[in-house]
Amino acid sequence: MNNKRIAVVGAGPGGLAAAMMLSSWGYHVDVFEKHGVVGGRASNFSIDDYRFERGPTFLSMPFILEELFASSGRVFSDYVQLERVDPMYDLIFPNLTFQPSSDPTLTRKRIAEAFPGEEIGYDRFMKETGKKWERLLPVLQTEHRQLRDYVSKRAIKALPNLSIGRSLYDELSRFFKDERLKLSFTFQSKYLGMSPWKCPGAFSILSYMEHRYGVYYPIGGFQSIANAMKTIIEENGGNVFTHTEVSKVMTKNKKAIGISLSSGEAFHYDQVIVNADFGHAITELFEEEDLNRWTPRKLKNKQLSCSSFMLYLGVKKTFNANHHNIYFANDYKKNVEEISEKLVLSKDPSFYVHHPSVSDSSVDKNGQSSLYVLAPVPNNRSQIDWSKEKNAYSNHLIEKMQQKTNFTFSESDIDVLSIYTPKDWEQEMNVYEGATFNLGHQLSQMMYFRPHNRFQDVDNCWLVGGGTHPGSGLPTIYESARITAKAIEKTYGRLRDSI
Repeated sequence: MNNKRIAVVGAGPGGLAAAMMLSSWGYHVDVFEKHGVVGGRASNFSIDDYRFERGPTFLSMPFILEELFASSGRVFSDYVQLERVDPMYDLIFPNLTFQPSSDPTLTRKRIAEAFPGEEIGYDRFMKETGKKWERLLPVLQTEHRQLRDYVSKRAIKALPNLSIGRSLYDELSRFFKDERLKLSFTFQSKYLGMSPWKCPGAFSILSYMEHRYGVYYPIGGFQSIANAMKTIIEENGGNVFTHTEVSKVMTKNKKAIGISLSSGEAFHYDQVIVNADFGHAITELFEEEDLNRWTPRKLKNKQLSCSSFMLYLGVKKTFNANHHNIYFANDYKKNVEEISEKLVLSKDPSFYVHHPSVSDSSVDKNGQSSLYVLAPVPNNRSQIDWSKEKNAYSNHLIEKMQQKTNFTFSESDIDVLSIYTPKDWEQEMNVYEGATFNLGHQLSQMMYFRPHNRFQDVDNCWLVGGGTHPGSGLPTIYESARITAKAIEKTYGRLRDSI
């Protein structure tokens, strides 16, 4: 154990992962969490006998977590059991259901059956995007501090693979002709809260990652991963304080020196890691005089992701359906434009239904189902009055479920109905403007141009989570934790380049 003390603000996946590694490497780490459970948006909650995920519902690239646990002297599978989900998801179009498999060979066969001739494009997509992935991955795993980093050998090799000038939709149009198949490989831009017509073509790696590595669900829900990290932190002598809200990052001469709590208590630390939503952190956790590159005023000019409207439904009924179910609007492009450009609610929304009991029998008792319904909607810059709109939009989504899905039920079947709006994300989870996928992922807000892991405005202060490099999504959030933890080690003259 060394004598360096580190505070982590927020027990989301990035904060917990960084704390787990650093506490395993000998630092004294204290994690402070506003809510009563760890995990942040990647946590579970229950209403009566029904269990729901708060946000993320699947995991890709589990080897990243295996590596983080190994770097902490642990074996991931000793703590968490993952179930491979196959088919990965049901993609339901008005006149077709496509079921990509975790087995690329089976996916190729299904493409040949549903879209004759397009399997050749799939072969090209997997081969060419595989090369792109291999060249971009080192860039995504590396800290970006200076513009001259882009003249490194690694960056020069990767930059041509950013597909500059092409949108994600344009990129997939190189491989596929059928519009439904293009959308099957571009809807992943919603993980970033973006339109596939605006999302950079570099993000074709998102669908590639799923098709190469598959998708997984942790038995017991994502809370099991958060709880495992909490256990390891405490085994290492660290502390995880819940129901403990940080009100400010304390500074002196533009250096972080500790944190103060909403209770009035204050504690000094050598380093502070901020896992709060980035927009919330900028507007609430720092004094404005400490900020220069990132200020509340400048933040207003940044592009944000969309938000999500959530229904958590406890239903006294079981369903013949798969785990992940994505329903596309009849006019998907119009739906996306309404969300991200016109900032209005769609009459014909796309939406997702999470049906976890098919993979995890611990979710529900016999004869009932915990359903999570997500519809992408505009963030709170839209000025939508959710106090007036939420019930009508909830009814609208349930009506669409009855029309489009296998999840049909009567009003008397509903045991639990909990609605979560963009305003709830902002007020209860401290998500800036309700933008659940954080800052937009335009190339002008990526890598060096995204908030740095080593926060530019305040020394001895670090960022993890979707608002910093490499971006949103659980794999990249875990990578942000690894980048930050390794950079802190380097600050103290230790190198962990093998991790």
